[in-house]
Amino acid sequence: MLGGLRVNKILFSISVLLTSVLVNANAGPRVGDFSLLDQDGYFHHMAWYDDHKAIAFLVQVNGSAATRAALAQYSQLQGEFTADGFEFMMINPLGQSRESVQEEVAALSSTIPVLIDDAQIVAEAMQIDKAGEALLFDPRSFEVIYRGTVSGLEIALEQTNAGVAINNAEVTVQGEAIHYPAKTLHASTGISYSKEIAPILAENCATCHRDGGIAPFAMDSHAIVQGWSPMIREVLMTKRMPPGQIDPHVGNFSNDYVLDVQDQQKLVHWIEAGAPRDGDTDPLAQLVWPETKWALGEPDLIVKVPPQNIPATGVLDYITVEVPIELDKDRWVRASQYIPGDRTVLHHTLNELVPPGATGRRGFLGGGDPNQANITAYIPGAEPAIEPPNTGGLLKAGSTLRLQLHYTTTGKETVDASEIGVWFYPEDEIPSERMSGQCACIFPMGWTNIPPFDPDFELSKSVTLQQDVYMQSFLPHMHFRGKRMRFTAYYPDGREQELINIANYNYNWQISYKLEEPIFMPAGTKIVAVGAYDNSTQNKSNPDPERSVPWGDQSWDEMFFGAMSWKNVEQ
Repeated sequence: MLGGLRVNKILFSISVLLTSVLVNANAGPRVGDFSLLDQDGYFHHMAWYDDHKAIAFLVQVNGSAATRAALAQYSQLQGEFTADGFEFMMINPLGQSRESVQEEVAALSSTIPVLIDDAQIVAEAMQIDKAGEALLFDPRSFEVIYRGTVSGLEIALEQTNAGVAINNAEVTVQGEAIHYPAKTLHASTGISYSKEIAPILAENCATCHRDGGIAPFAMDSHAIVQGWSPMIREVLMTKRMPPGQIDPHVGNFSNDYVLDVQDQQKLVHWIEAGAPRDGDTDPLAQLVWPETKWALGEPDLIVKVPPQNIPATGVLDYITVEVPIELDKDRWVRASQYIPGDRTVLHHTLNELVPPGATGRRGFLGGGDPNQANITAYIPGAEPAIEPPNTGGLLKAGSTLRLQLHYTTTGKETVDASEIGVWFYPEDEIPSERMSGQCACIFPMGWTNIPPFDPDFELSKSVTLQQDVYMQSFLPHMHFRGKRMRFTAYYPDGREQELINIANYNYNWQISYKLEEPIFMPAGTKIVAVGAYDNSTQNKSNPDPERSVPWGDQSWDEMFFGAMSWKNVEQ
């Protein structure tokens, strides 16, 4: 039987749907779904608010007299209408710096989040042309259903709340003009598919979107890209692609997967112009990919994981297997790569290298010899583990690789026969540096259950460095309810530094984010990982929002791992 909260939720959704049908009689051009980060780095996806009657926006521009004049009344409307099912935000259409927006709203004593449109592509789609303008956005149809003055917004809110059509959906606003220089430039000069668009796609997309790649279609011609162009626009606007995108304003990472602002503008403007083709040749059709599946060529050693028969349905316990490493002498490892036999069922692995003669179990997250090699595990979106220059670990002859395998069934019986490739340093070369690290992890004994229906439940864990290190990378791990994870360093001298903000955590892409330049951190530095979970009905991946969610191995339970890797500074 459905609980009272679930029944109320269904009834509210029905009322919202009926309201939407009435209100959309005066709907404007369809904007489409979109996502933006606010001035504090928090992620806002419009479709997540589809249980609201509408989302109100006030156009915020630093120093704007029109914004300042409208804000007091807008804040008053927020206080009056939030309880009726409306969300209130501001939007900065100029992509002004996060710090300057923070200072501006603090000076105005405002707590309303400001979504900052770095690339201006959302503001363009919403046809924002004045600072101080108010808009009402339908998060189900993705249309602007009102634009104009804040006074007019009050009437629009009242009519939407009453379930009637807005009778004056566009009101002239007196405010500072908003300009879109990139759009103006592209409209006058055009955008070349062969010289501009194809190179962007080749560099950022085609390595996965290719024949035999992990993506669902291959970007191997203009015709294919043109056919998929509406979807490409949508995933760019919502930040679903490229995968694993993090906050570009925090840290510098070699694999952040964030498209440059200029590339976003070119792609969206080209698509909105009809995705035209130019030139006599198609650069995407000429791309050539290595025939080998191995990133660094044929490995020096291939470890074959025993094949696992995976049934079509059911819940599978974690499987532990032990694989002897066939080596006749000790070797120093410089890289490794895990190739899943069937990536549709293998969700992740945990690896533990057991040296010869070792007894007992350290556990998959245990310590061990700092000189020992790291043989990479498999996680969604995993890349080959390539050690930094002059860095490596020792793989001793006679070692055993113990793996914990997590599979999910897909409705089709299959066999997973995975392989791990290992590349060594030359026999006469011994790397002098070692990788280390630790996990800010919460285990069952310290876990706090996630309350039912909670949309933003935070947990945190800290690690205090025992010696000087050079921080190298960060890897978050949560399950279906994982929402975000942020790492912050608190130095012994009182300084504070945010290290990385995984603003839109996605269980399907658990990426180890590598710093472009390692960060020196002295002994005594405390690193705090803060993670948030969405256990609400708005989380489309949520297995059961009515549960009080415990720690657990399976994906419908939860975990909290904030893994970090670093190099110890030799004393």
